[in-house]
Amino acid sequence: MRSFIIHMSSSTARRPNAELLRTQLPQAEWIEAVKGRDPAQIAHVTCHEGNLHRPHYPFSLLPTEIGVFESHRRIWQKMVDEGIDGAITCEDDLQIDPDRFATALEILNAVATPDHYIRLPVKQREVAAETLIERDGLRLILPRVIALQCQCQFVGLNAAKRLLAATREIDRPVDTFLQMHWITGQPVHALMGTGNQEVAAQIGGSTIQKTVPASEKLTREIKRALYRAKLHLHPQRSAASSD
Repeated sequence: MRSFIIHMSSSTARRPNAELLRTQLPQAEWIEAVKGRDPAQIAHVTCHEGNLHRPHYPFSLLPTEIGVFESHRRIWQKMVDEGIDGAITCEDDLQIDPDRFATALEILNAVATPDHYIRLPVKQREVAAETLIERDGLRLILPRVIALQCQCQFVGLNAAKRLLAATREIDRPVDTFLQMHWITGQPVHALMGTGNQEVAAQIGGSTIQKTVPASEKLTREIKRALYRAKLHLHPQRSAASSD
């Protein structure tokens, strides 16, 4: 199995963690991150004001969010161009538990196919519509509602093709878009209990930052809550419940 780590080569604060991940993940290499704050690097991207898909997304895309989206698309494109059946893809603020991750890789090697997109999330929040495997404290589930963040995931070749086709134009962050399985045609599974953590705070902070005035915080939270409520109207369903 191949591994791709999104890393901006100019980020000296994140370099040690990116180096560590390259030694820990199978056949790992860095993928140069797209720098959203450089207009030239995202000039080719067609963006919309949250109205390309329903439910409408209530916030404008930040340049850094566009950069993250395009960084993931860069990996998907590489997989398609090189015919890579499946790969671990991650961001450089990921920290793994080597022992638990080894078990996760055994599970992925046994079950993952080119059609799969399987999150290895850092937060254990998803509720299962279906549990497929339980082993050594890890659970492979089909979550009812797909959670946010893209720190670590397995991406299959056919999944990469579907996601590329669905994202020629964008109107929301990549993790928010991936929640919309009814638009992408891509089911998203989650392998829970891997021990993965996000360590952005320890290595220079988030690359996606926006200072929100206190007067706007309540309004943003209300918009966010309403958007999440609409997502719950589109749950993923197990094969049995779909029959």
